[in-house]
Amino acid sequence: MTIYEGLAMLRIAVPNKGSLSGPAAAILHEAGYRQRSDGKELVVVDAENDVEFFYLRPRDIAIYVGSGRLDVGITGRDLLIDSQAPADEVMALGFARSTFYFAGVPGTASCVAELAGKAIATSYPKLVAKHFADNGVEPGKIVRLDGAVETSLRLGVADVIADVVETGSTLARLGLATIADPILCSEAVVIRPRAEDRQVEEDQVARFLRRLESVLVARNYVMMDYNVHDDDLDRAVAITPGLESPTVSPLHSAGWSAVRAMVPAESAQAVMDQLEAAGARAVLATRIHSCRI
Repeated sequence: MTIYEGLAMLRIAVPNKGSLSGPAAAILHEAGYRQRSDGKELVVVDAENDVEFFYLRPRDIAIYVGSGRLDVGITGRDLLIDSQAPADEVMALGFARSTFYFAGVPGTASCVAELAGKAIATSYPKLVAKHFADNGVEPGKIVRLDGAVETSLRLGVADVIADVVETGSTLARLGLATIADPILCSEAVVIRPRAEDRQVEEDQVARFLRRLESVLVARNYVMMDYNVHDDDLDRAVAITPGLESPTVSPLHSAGWSAVRAMVPAESAQAVMDQLEAAGARAVLATRIHSCRI
């Protein structure tokens, strides 16, 4: 018997390789779902949670989800937009971040309008075409290439490239520079079919999203515990207000209290410094595996 007996299985698309694959599997595992143990597995059934996982090429996931054959998918925002599939982003996951820019030889252009009539090489032609359309600019042509788009400039295939830029060091080494503002800031996202094509109970999807959200919150916070004299309690609590309010309990030693509160993980060490200065003792920061807020 499953814990959700009577419900149809939720069908979820997961990236089978690339920069999205490992982090996607990790967040699903942390959310309590069974994941494949062999990279060659194409389908994994998690009967306990009434979920079926399909491992697909990241570029294909939006197509499958948009068709309504799959209920949910994890893919990149860039891949979703480039697919033009009838699917919607419903949650950002914060990993596999990337930024897309136009780039070319310095002096080629300074803004999108100056790219009118120029040949653009990219691995994301529909995404780039949408960006031009949104800005009312008509490019000369968009040349689709899979990987190493920088070479297109040297060979005269294109005037400008549109690609992921991380640090800019690769562009600088090739004597290229970014043009205008970013085309897109992408990251891993959860997607669903458009409303008219959804075929599963909303409660099932809400439960899945809630689990992922709980992992994301847990990753971003730590639990801070400490003891503080009651004379310093207000000062200490002001440092650790928690998400709603800290838990304060009296200690056996008169005049002392134990405090527990969630604090952002990235500032945990600074918070510990402030608590120590405020008179707190036995300050502990522990990781949170999962939570529901």
